[in-house]
Order: sequence, then C-alpha cells, then structure tokens
Amino acid sequence: MARRSLLVCVALLMFGLFSMTPMVQAEDKGTSDSARKLRHVVIFKFKESAKAEDIEKVEKAFAALPKQIPVIQDYEWGTNNSPEMLDKGFTHCFLVTFASEEDRATYLPHPAHKKFVSILGPYLEEAFVIDYWAQ
Repeated sequence: MARRSLLVCVALLMFGLFSMTPMVQAEDKGTSDSARKLRHVVIFKFKESAKAEDIEKVEKAFAALPKQIPVIQDYEWGTNNSPEMLDKGFTHCFLVTFASEEDRATYLPHPAHKKFVSILGPYLEEAFVIDYWAQ
C-alpha cells in the first residue's frame, strides 16, 4: 500500500511540474518570413452515391488548379491509407501551399477555384479544412 501511495505522489508531482512548464510554440522566431509556408489542408468525404469516375473527375479538377492559379506554390494529394481506422469516412487529402495569407485570399475567390467547387459540390458529403504556417 505504501508503494502505491508513493507512485501516486510521484505521478502527481510529475503532472504538477509539467503543467507549470510554459508551452513552447512550434514557430521558430529566428526563421525568416521567406522560409515560412502557409499550408492549406483540405480533406474530403464523398457521398456514398459518388461513383469512381465522379471522384476521379474531382481529383483531376483539383490537380489542374496549380496551373490556373499562379499563387499556388505547391500542391500534393493522396488517399487515406492509415491503419488506425480514425478517418471517419474521409478519404482524400489535398495540401495546397501559399507564400502568404494574401495569396490564399487570392486563391479562395479565384474563378478557377470556384469552378472546382462547383464540380466537387454534387459528390461531396463533407469537407474538413485547416490552414497552418509551416517552417
């Protein structure tokens, strides 16, 4: 019983020490602005009614955007292959890279992006989007 009490005390002490440690932000303050990249992550869950050819049409339309919208610095995509089974039905991940928030602001209302969204719309069940600054 004394050993269990000792373990509980050590665990509480460790928790207390870690909870008082200030969190360190991932952003490196020494990194120049030109090295920073704005990542735009878009993840899709398609409707059950979407056929393989419908999804392929969406994939091709998204892949065409970098040639149509000059502010896109980089683009990549893939389909989920995680063994963890935590995808909640989301199957496709697209990563679009911008140099600045202004470039992203140009991309979002761009006519080519709007056309892509209209192609996607009939087949999309749900989308998840997150943007972050990468170093």
